[in-house]
Amino acid sequence: MNIKLIDIPKIENILGNIAVIENDVLPFEVKRVYYLYDIPSSANRGGHSHIKLQQVLIAISGSFDVILKDGISEKTITLNKPDKGLLIRNNIWRELENFSSGAVCLVLASTIYNEEDYIRDFDEFLKSKSNGN
Repeated sequence: MNIKLIDIPKIENILGNIAVIENDVLPFEVKRVYYLYDIPSSANRGGHSHIKLQQVLIAISGSFDVILKDGISEKTITLNKPDKGLLIRNNIWRELENFSSGAVCLVLASTIYNEEDYIRDFDEFLKSKSNGN
């Protein structure tokens, strides 16, 4: 599956840690940053794939599960450490669920928002995979 956990460099200090994301940490230039917060624990987010976009998800606070599907296999990754990022390359279906109280999901994206880059129907996603995407 075209995903990878990335270690976010950190500077440890008795007064608190600092996580640092510079150009050499990610395999793409960041074009958009956004974050999800105040998410009810029963909410499901995501439910789509991207044709070109790549992104890194980071649990800045709390925890949540990321369910990933490539059309053949499925994998669930729990994000709960602010010094770990989940790189999700294009053509991977993603769903986010099981948000803890106070969870914040930071997203670093390789492109600006483009609705045409989204596949929001799972059957359409599977069809695109069978067409070689």
